[in-house]
Amino acid sequence: MADLHLIPKSEFDRVRAADADRDDRLAALADMCRLNALVAVKRAGSGHLGSSFSAMDVVTFLLFDELDTANLGWEHPDRDVYFSSKGHDVPGLYAALFALGVIPKERFLRLRRHGGLDGHPDVGIPGIEANSGSLGMGISKGRGIAWAKRHLGRGGRVVVMTGDGELQEGQNYEGLQAAAQERLADLTVVVDCNELQSDKPTDEIVSLGELEERFRAFGWHVESCDGHDTRALREAFASFRDVHDRPQALVARTIKGKGVSFMEHPVALVEGGGTYRWHAGAPDDESFERAFSELVERLGSRLAALGLDPLALEPADVAADRSEILEGEPESGAGMGPKATQEYVVDAYGAELVRLGAEHEHLVVLDADLASDCRVRAFELAFPERFLECGIAEQDMVSAAAGLARQGLLPVVNSFASFLASRANEQIYNQASEGARVIYALHYAGLIPAGPGKSHQSLRDISLLGALPNVAIVQPASPEETRALLRWAVEEAVENVAIRLAIGLSPRRIELPGELEPGRGSLLREGSQAILFAYGPVMLHEALTASERLVERGVELAVANMPWLNRFDSAWLAESVSRREHVFVLEDHAPVGGLGDAIRRELAGRSVTVFGVEGWPACGTPWEALRAHGLGGASLGARILRYVSGDRASSEWHSDPGT
Repeated sequence: MADLHLIPKSEFDRVRAADADRDDRLAALADMCRLNALVAVKRAGSGHLGSSFSAMDVVTFLLFDELDTANLGWEHPDRDVYFSSKGHDVPGLYAALFALGVIPKERFLRLRRHGGLDGHPDVGIPGIEANSGSLGMGISKGRGIAWAKRHLGRGGRVVVMTGDGELQEGQNYEGLQAAAQERLADLTVVVDCNELQSDKPTDEIVSLGELEERFRAFGWHVESCDGHDTRALREAFASFRDVHDRPQALVARTIKGKGVSFMEHPVALVEGGGTYRWHAGAPDDESFERAFSELVERLGSRLAALGLDPLALEPADVAADRSEILEGEPESGAGMGPKATQEYVVDAYGAELVRLGAEHEHLVVLDADLASDCRVRAFELAFPERFLECGIAEQDMVSAAAGLARQGLLPVVNSFASFLASRANEQIYNQASEGARVIYALHYAGLIPAGPGKSHQSLRDISLLGALPNVAIVQPASPEETRALLRWAVEEAVENVAIRLAIGLSPRRIELPGELEPGRGSLLREGSQAILFAYGPVMLHEALTASERLVERGVELAVANMPWLNRFDSAWLAESVSRREHVFVLEDHAPVGGLGDAIRRELAGRSVTVFGVEGWPACGTPWEALRAHGLGGASLGARILRYVSGDRASSEWHSDPGT
């Protein structure tokens, strides 16, 4: 990793105290926050820089100049409230809160780490006023806060940041009309209008037209300005103070990636061949050094113009933190070749979808502004006439798919599992009741990756969809099984199919014996005493690791891959458990409503022990999240040993490094 240095809080204090033009100071402070956000994202290995940088001048203006931040992070009833609804800009917001002394350095440098800072806003972090990450909720939450303040006789303004692409989500308009109806004059919405979504221009996804006219049509007072010009921002907010009968909206025209030349739109879009590459993820070492050097050089000029000495940076020590990340890796690497030789499950899904598209002209693919993440871009390019880009609007997407299905087409609906199964659950229920077939691809399913935080960790989708009588739920463990399950869903299934897809690689290659047979799993490891059912590349690795470790304690634990999460071949299942005393299930899901509960119903009278993600999912590295929930191979093995042998000392058998 590149050598990392941070701007300490004392430097922010020095710039804030400078006897100089306030807007010049704010410009310097914004770039200082950009630099620290860059370092935090690089150190974390993931995060959102493009959105953080586009919003940074607005955030700096609000927190350092416009709003009363004396009580930021405290429960003072009359305080001003600011939060971001889009959530992707949180590395920049964290950087500003660090500069204000609200977040300590030790926590700031643990972005996307367990016990540090979640990858999306969470109210457990000082200065964060609302959870976000699932888009479209912020205006309604802001409305609720503003209404409550008025009702309780409390002072303070409520300012909500949204993205322009986020305004495709329908809940926004419910909030807009209600806030206008209630004349919430202390509510302001700022739109970070950077004209880009995850990787393409907003106008290419679902055009929003004239945003100012949209807000006015709902009864809001509207201004617009350059979102990187603090003087213009100040004038807009000054005008809002004269509005006493309606909420206000500011359309801040911004540049995604602002502050780093090669990350800025439209330059970055041209260099990416029409795709913006800086929305998510950490820059490689070379790109990081370029961005860091550019920011440091400009800051040198800014500080000189303010009559201040150059920046004093301090090391962002990585060594201790990195050792914690690696703590479980040797165990995780057991029995696998280089990761580079593996294929991602989602890559196999995308490639097979193109093959099936060539064979089945009635196959149509729908996307919710996640075409790259969901690996459906290749289908879009191959069959543009059979690709529907729905934007950030899962409910609309599912109901549109229902309409397509009613006309004899076979829609394949794609989004992150956490959004698709929950936000559009009523629409899926309605569609399923019509009897026509739809395939739902639930990407990013399960606990891992855990860095984005609870808004993106889908641990309730099996239970939400499993209650429907005609939805089969499956999850593949390997690229080969992915291709087979998708082909089965398209060519053989007679009901709706929900396919859960893990986004990352297993630490080992999962080799599955035999051909895919509906309702039947496959035995990956023999064992006469107990059997552990698991599914998906992440948890199967942990199950196999636990079984390997249990051999050292004389316990024979069979491990079975069970991709069919709510459909069983009764004879196969009965035979699998008949000769074994203990039956265990490892869930990549909450312990309620998943595979374990389905097996319990199928094996009426047999005791089934389920290990799942208890409580809210942990944010952090894979090893941290698995360890926090006791689902890593070592901790899982110890838990199973207690059941099999009754040996309570087994709790001391391992150091619980997770995997």
